[in-house]
Amino acid sequence: MSDFKDHFSTASERYAAFRPDYPAELYAWLASLSAERNLAWDCATGSGQAALGLAPHFQCIVATDASAEQIRHAAPHARIDYRVATAEASGLADASVDLVTVAQAAHWFDLPRFHAEAKRVLKRNGVIALWGYGRMVLPGELDAPFQRFYAETVGPYWPPERALIDDAYKSLPFPFAEIAAPNFAIKVEWTLPRLVAYLSTWSAVKRYQGTQGHDPLPALAAELGLLWGTPDAALRLSWPLFLRVGR
Repeated sequence: MSDFKDHFSTASERYAAFRPDYPAELYAWLASLSAERNLAWDCATGSGQAALGLAPHFQCIVATDASAEQIRHAAPHARIDYRVATAEASGLADASVDLVTVAQAAHWFDLPRFHAEAKRVLKRNGVIALWGYGRMVLPGELDAPFQRFYAETVGPYWPPERALIDDAYKSLPFPFAEIAAPNFAIKVEWTLPRLVAYLSTWSAVKRYQGTQGHDPLPALAAELGLLWGTPDAALRLSWPLFLRVGR
C-alpha cells in the first residue's frame, strides 16, 4: 500500500456522517446492465455509501478501501463484506465479479494497474462504472462567495488529482467498451450548518487547516449566513453526476 494517498482517514468519522448519498436510480440502472447479480465489487468504498446503495440489487458486495480507518466507520450490512485492500490488488478471484463500481475515487488510483485488476476480476461482459461529482452550485447570490472559497481560499490546497474531477473524468483513460449513461444528480435539502459539516470533509479544507493553522470554514459560514436567511432553513442543493461506464 506504499502508493496509497490517504486524504480521508483523519476525518473518516465525519466523512461517514456528512458525505451525500447517491441516487437510488443510479444503482437500479447499473444493476439493469448486469447479466448476473451475484457479486459486485465497490472499490475505494470509503465509509460504504455506494456499497449500501448496491445492496438491494446484488447477492453480495465486496467493499474494499485501502484505509482501515474508513472501513472501521463503514455502515454494516448483511450483504456487504468490507475488506481493507487497494484498488490495484483486490484479492478477488479471476472472472468472479458482475459489476465494479468506483464512486468519487478513481482519480486517486494508479489507473493502469487498476484497469488491469478490474479486467482480471470481471466476468465476461461484466460492467465497470466510475462516477463522481464536482462543486455544487448554490442558489442565487450564495454561489459567488462559495465559488471564491472553492477556487481561491482552498483552491491551492486541492491535490493535483482534483483536476480530473473538475474535468468530469473526460480525460481519464478508460479502456472499456463505453456505455452511454443517463443523467443522474445528487439532490439534498440542507441547512447552512449541514453544508458546513459536509465542507469539513473536503481534503483541501483539511490541508488548509494543517498548513495555515486555522479553520477557513467559520469565515465562509459567516459570509453565507448573511445571504442564507435563517441558517436552519433547508435549501435545495444538487450536484450533477458524471459517469464513465463500460464492459
